[in-house]
Amino acid sequence: MRHILIALAAGLALATAAQAKLPPPPAKSDAEKAAEAEKAKAAKDKEAKELGEAQDKAVANYKKSHATMDGKGAAKK
Repeated sequence: MRHILIALAAGLALATAAQAKLPPPPAKSDAEKAAEAEKAKAAKDKEAKELGEAQDKAVANYKKSHATMDGKGAAKK
């Protein structure tokens, strides 16, 4: 019984310590904010370019597959 109480007390102490609040991060300078914004813009532009390329590839694949279906006499409803 005594060991159980010691284990519970230790667990409670660890749980309380784990919930301690961290200090706030230091404030960013204007240069850091500008660099972060530029990095985010570059990432967004890259993602937009990749999305456009993927969409173009999907459209080309769709047109190619449907053109071959029409050429083989696929049944249309």
